[in-house]
Parts: sequence; structure tokens; C-alpha cells
Amino acid sequence: MALLSVGPLLMLIGIVVLLAIAEPVFLTTRNIGNVLAQSAFICTLSLGQLLVIITRGVDLSVGANAALASVIGALAFGSIDSGIAIVAIMLSVGLIVGFLNGVVYVWGRMPHPFIVTLASLSICRGLALLLADGRSTIPGMPDLIRFLGSASVGFVPVSAILVGLIAIVLAVFTSRMVWGRWIYAVGGSPEGARRSAIPVPWVLVSVYSMCGLLAGVGAVLASGRSNGGSPNFGQLAELDSIAAVVIGGASFLGGRGNVGNALIGALMIGVIRNGMNLLNLDAFSQLIVIGLVIAIAVEIDVVRGILEQRLRVLRAVRA
Repeated sequence: MALLSVGPLLMLIGIVVLLAIAEPVFLTTRNIGNVLAQSAFICTLSLGQLLVIITRGVDLSVGANAALASVIGALAFGSIDSGIAIVAIMLSVGLIVGFLNGVVYVWGRMPHPFIVTLASLSICRGLALLLADGRSTIPGMPDLIRFLGSASVGFVPVSAILVGLIAIVLAVFTSRMVWGRWIYAVGGSPEGARRSAIPVPWVLVSVYSMCGLLAGVGAVLASGRSNGGSPNFGQLAELDSIAAVVIGGASFLGGRGNVGNALIGALMIGVIRNGMNLLNLDAFSQLIVIGLVIAIAVEIDVVRGILEQRLRVLRAVRA
């Protein structure tokens, strides 16, 4: 059973080994740092997406939310020369969008979060483009944001360290705190959670708010790495974040998934993209490979679930 639970990690290790054999440059410290820096944005969005998917939901707005936060942050920097203030503004934008997603979904009685977050995706992307006024990039970010997005400690990017700290906090909250148990209970059985007096509406609003907040964190990292805000940040990032969480073993049926495997899924996507760039594969081929990897990973997870169920039955019979 323990071996089955580390399936995503074994897949990541296998991909790393294959890429290291095909391209020795892959395992150099410089390239490892590059992979971590490139993956930090998707890792952050995937952590938020994980919380939503555990509750049987999905957030399609995370990439557009990050783009809007980055544009507003860049525009605000033209008037406010304070790194802390700009970070707070960008995080607030992400949090507000996420909160509104949750409120409209829960109290607007939407049949599925797909609808409200798809609308939010369009609204956020449109606002980002409107505020950018035709510019693909709005240059300039305070030192604090540039440090978070592009500085390194040795070969390890500060952004990767920040993602690691956020992951640790989320892991503690989801595994040790009442809020975390409520999230899994709501995802496992919404009706059962209601009968257990769990405040289901507020739990749902909280996870969408947290997902939005982490989109704001992603905006800070992306803006710091490029030293500017852009309405084009996060194009298709919502799909990458969903894929990362599913590759990590979470289920759209809710109640299953963990922080560590979500990060492994996001790193897997980053590693594959980096390896394909080193191997000089064209962009079209990369899309095909990523799609195949996602399909194979999900199928492996299905098989893993079947094997876990059979092991439980065998243990029950023996007992």
C-alpha cells in the first residue's frame, strides 16, 4: 500500500532519470535551479487548485487572476514606492477574486464552479488587458518582488523556497487542523458534512479564497521574475494546475489528494517541459507529449486506486 501511495514520486524520478540519460546537462545545478524557478508559478497555483479539487470543485480563473494581480501591482508601483504595499495589493486582488468566486458559486446557487470560474477567467483577463491599455508588459517592480521572483540562495531560487514554505503551512493545515478535516469531509460527502454540522458554504468560500490568494502569490513570483506585470501571464495555467493536481493523485470526485503529490505533479510538468527544451523539441510536439503524459499519469492513478481497493478487500478477508 505504501509503495502505491508514492506512485507520483516514482514517476517523477523515472522521468528525471530518463532525461538525465538523454541530456547530461539536465542534472547540472544551473539547470536544476532553472527548473525550480520555472515551476514555482505553476506549483503555487497547483496548491490552491488542490484545495478546490478536494472539495469536488475546480477554479479555471487562477491564471487570469494572476495576470490581473500583476497588472494592478505594476500600475500601483507607478504611484506607490513600497514593496510591501505592492505585494499586499497583488495578494488582495487574488484574494478578492477568489472570494467572489466562492460567494457567487455558493450563494448564487450555481450548478457547478466551472461556470462561475470560467466567467471569472474571462472577466479577469479582459480587465487585465483593458488596464494594460494594449501593452504586453508593464515594466518595473519593487526590489522586494524582484528578490522573491528572481533571487537565488546558491543555485536554489528564493521562489522555490517560498513555495516550499507555503506547502509546509498548507500541509499542516490540511492534515492537522479542523479546517483541513472539514475540506476532506466536504469533498468526501457534502451531504454527510452538512449533517455533521460542518459549515459547508463557508468551507467552500474559504477554499476558493485561498486559491485566489495563492494566485496572487503566483503573480508576485511571475512579476518578480520578469520585472513587470503582464496581462498575458498565466495563459493556460489553469489547465497546467489542474493537470498537476490530477497527476498527483487527487480525484475530481473529491475527498482525495495531498500537498506533497500536488507539488510533485507540478514539478513533473516543469521537468518534462525543461527536458524537451534541452532536447530541442518544437512547441507543437511539446503539447502532444504533455497531453500524453497527463493521460498516462491519470490512467496509472486509476490502476493504483483499483489495486488499493483490492488490497483493502484482501486485508479485510484475512482479518
